[in-house]
Amino acid sequence: MTGAMTAALETQGLCKNFGALQVARDITFALPVGARHALIGPNGAGKTTFINLLTGVLRPNAGRIRLDGSDVTGLGQAARVKRGIARTFQITSLFNGLTVADNVALAVAERRGVAWDMLRPATAHRAIREEAVALLESLQIAGTAHRQVRELPYGQRRLVEIALALALKPRVLLLDEPAAGIPTHESGIILDVIATLPSDIAILIIEHDMDVVFRFAERITVLVSGAILIEGTPGEIADDPRVREVYLGESVHV
Repeated sequence: MTGAMTAALETQGLCKNFGALQVARDITFALPVGARHALIGPNGAGKTTFINLLTGVLRPNAGRIRLDGSDVTGLGQAARVKRGIARTFQITSLFNGLTVADNVALAVAERRGVAWDMLRPATAHRAIREEAVALLESLQIAGTAHRQVRELPYGQRRLVEIALALALKPRVLLLDEPAAGIPTHESGIILDVIATLPSDIAILIIEHDMDVVFRFAERITVLVSGAILIEGTPGEIADDPRVREVYLGESVHV
């Protein structure tokens, strides 16, 4: 593949078993450079398992994972982060007792390889602090820099977590339910931020909110029982009777 269709991340025949339970079944998937892609499916479909396989939390029983064409199947989580995969979680994984700036600065320091230097706070390094603040400004949350994370509304915490992921300068950004816990009328804030991210970052979101999915995604993959049911444009997914059957009458519309 070349040009716009070059795969930033791809899997071939990915399988994962927990004993006799098969939770990923022969998943072959490609996320092009700059993609805006959503992964959907009913509860228990294997979406989080798939993300855990991509990020190295789990090791597959079979199949390969490639990042920018290089096989990363045998690499652990830290090595994959260094190669360019970043992730957010369903539940925010922030240091609640630290300020927003300190949280982001620690992520910058980790990327630069100086996080081990605990003799002074990461934010004491001028270049690290400046990069952290610039990143917060780009996400329009610089006003929260000196507040402790625990003081923030939940929606702003989600934005801070995205800032941490971006501090790692990823090639691939995996967002696990970025709108979870955010009132429907505020979910647009998350989408507005995602829309401002660099166009060369490939983004894959897992999301239950179909309104968010159809507003964000250029392509959608539907996962059912650990296998891909269908992949297509939002219109194709909305019109597919199998998708409607899987969601048992849930609203699936553009």
